[in-house]
Amino acid sequence: MLRFTGSRVTHCDGLSRRRFLQAGGLGLAGFSLPDILRAEAVAGTRRSNKAIIHIHLDGGPPQMDLIDPKPEAPAEIRGPFKPIPTKVPGIHLSELMPRTASIADKFVFLRSLVGADGKHHAFQCQSGFKEDALRNLGGYPAMGCVINHLLGSPTDQAPAFVDIMQGRPLVRNSARPGFLGPAYKAFRPDISDRFKRELEEGMKGELARRGRYHTTNLRLPEGVNVGRLDNRLDLLKRFDQVRRDIDQSGSMQAMDRFTQQAYSILTSGTFAEAMDLSREDPRVLERFTPRMKLSGKQFSTSEGPQAVQKLLLARRLVEAGVRVVSVSLSDFDTHSDNFPRMQHLGPLMDFALHALVTDLDERGMLDDVTVLAWGEFGRTPKVNDKGGRDHWPRVSMGLMAGGGMRTGQVIGATDKIAGEVVSRPVHYQDVLATLYHNLDIDPGSTTITDPSGRPHYLLDKGRPISELV
Repeated sequence: MLRFTGSRVTHCDGLSRRRFLQAGGLGLAGFSLPDILRAEAVAGTRRSNKAIIHIHLDGGPPQMDLIDPKPEAPAEIRGPFKPIPTKVPGIHLSELMPRTASIADKFVFLRSLVGADGKHHAFQCQSGFKEDALRNLGGYPAMGCVINHLLGSPTDQAPAFVDIMQGRPLVRNSARPGFLGPAYKAFRPDISDRFKRELEEGMKGELARRGRYHTTNLRLPEGVNVGRLDNRLDLLKRFDQVRRDIDQSGSMQAMDRFTQQAYSILTSGTFAEAMDLSREDPRVLERFTPRMKLSGKQFSTSEGPQAVQKLLLARRLVEAGVRVVSVSLSDFDTHSDNFPRMQHLGPLMDFALHALVTDLDERGMLDDVTVLAWGEFGRTPKVNDKGGRDHWPRVSMGLMAGGGMRTGQVIGATDKIAGEVVSRPVHYQDVLATLYHNLDIDPGSTTITDPSGRPHYLLDKGRPISELV
């Protein structure tokens, strides 16, 4: 039986939400979590549209240059960036993050993340699992795909999960549905025409091999209007009915579901409007447009100031009804020229996080929307002979905001060189468990079923971070 967290809600007939769910578990075996949530939505008893904005700092951000400064460390470790005080007494950040420092009471600074897979993609950040977990069944699904399975419907005017990550997370299909199958894959619009992220040569070939079905087309074919699309969809249903009846693999069912979802999205216009930043208030668009002079060195795969507007796009998608939005900022893979590159990337990240969190707060959305920014691992304390920091899976960093959490605090601590965790280790799965908790889903009791019919808990070891919930 599913267990839900959150406050008590009473329905119009006097039955509490908890008792209603218990009754469903005892006598309404056919009621699934999506059934319950949709019924509540129709009845007007839903508390809010809770959502996740998941920001992947592609490449692995250097913890000591951003949120865990070590001013007493040797020069070859501490680097040139000085610590600065924040709005919360006792918490210091790098001088690269003055805007975030000014609203530190809205953030949680995770300094002790452990358990990194050490792989150069976003899969563990998206799912909580290492890449090879349940590989023989297709692998674990990304959290957004799980939410699509639990909360989504083919008739929704906006998909439950939208992936607009670029770079490594896109090429390596980090937001994959795993054993849930293609019916619950991410809705992935192509934003490359608006937000340029140059790919490494090897990644270009990898993306080409994935083919044109790697993204979701948001346009109707030329010459096809909604009326003709209705006719085509009806014809498709009739023509393929026999194949659907005899299909045992589930692939036709997946095609049906995704076709229905694409149809709802294309014909409603809600999603297309959310993707159109020209519809945003110019004053708000200005807030997400950096005007400060960016210094340092911009690597070929790094993003420019325009990338900040991806976070505005994420907020608009949440407003349209999307439950999970995954977005990325690149490129923190600073094997060379770490300090000049961070002079560019640090302020850009700082500007983006400040713009998003203050915007959500002013709109009254921050308690319902959880913001998470992190990467696939941390970086070495010692700088190499190219002036760079290499991969360091032993400890990594993250920032969280919103979601009704107890913010304005640091979780965990590292040693004097930010190389090892010395107190309060937090596993990647603990962070994912906190995200599920903030969506009122208990990952310790909710299960999803693999193709063999075996149920799996959403996480196998993670627990919500007790200091936050």
